[in-house]
Amino acid sequence: MIWLLAATIVFGAGGCKSEFEKIRASGDTELIYHKALEYYEAEDWQRAQTLFELVLSAFRGRPELEDLYFKYAYTYYHLGRYVLANYYFSNFSNTFPNSDKREEADFMAAYSYYRLSPNFRLDQTYTLKAIDAFQLFVNTYPDSPRVPECNRLIDQMRLKLERKAYDAAQLYFNLRDYQAAIVSFENLLKDFPETNNAERVRYMLVKSAFLMAENSIYEKQEERFRQTLEYANNFLNKYRDSAYANEVREIAARAESKLKQFANDGYQK
Repeated sequence: MIWLLAATIVFGAGGCKSEFEKIRASGDTELIYHKALEYYEAEDWQRAQTLFELVLSAFRGRPELEDLYFKYAYTYYHLGRYVLANYYFSNFSNTFPNSDKREEADFMAAYSYYRLSPNFRLDQTYTLKAIDAFQLFVNTYPDSPRVPECNRLIDQMRLKLERKAYDAAQLYFNLRDYQAAIVSFENLLKDFPETNNAERVRYMLVKSAFLMAENSIYEKQEERFRQTLEYANNFLNKYRDSAYANEVREIAARAESKLKQFANDGYQK
């Protein structure tokens, strides 16, 4: 009897479907659509998404499809599936180019990439994609009230890229790969001409050039001490009162002394 009762309970439980399961299995397009909207308004994103998927194809050619697809894209965003959110927001813009929701969809496509932008120490592929997407938005909708937010986010992500570039150059310096450090610091100044860290970067160029010259073979030292002196003079012209100025002057004096030795050696030869 106990076994029979247990089996009955299990069978009965298996036979009781939830309201959501009944709706999903109903095959009633209108019911599924309206319940999906209810779940969406209740912020039950997963159930809303599941039901939207069931009726998308059935709504092709119907006016409701535009709003349905837009909300469908948002379910991916709210569920943190940002790659797919970007895809569906972008696809929305392509599918409904005349929609009054297109501007928001384009912004959300870019913002989905922004949400994927990781810590500056990690790969910055999505950061670059987000910057490009926001810049495209600004160019496409120059009068949009979202433009200031796009510019703010672009600046934020460029700071992240700048910090990554600086850390990479500093790492080369710490590893005593001074030539790579010089190239990296110079590229940083080219890629981020507006950087607030230019003084420190130019100081590191002076140090890197001097240490590379000191550790070079004799045949390359003269050329590299000249490069050091050029970096030092450039720094002092820009930052005469810098906290690094005295150290840079000392490096410049040592480079000049080395160059005089080379000049004397050449004269003697």
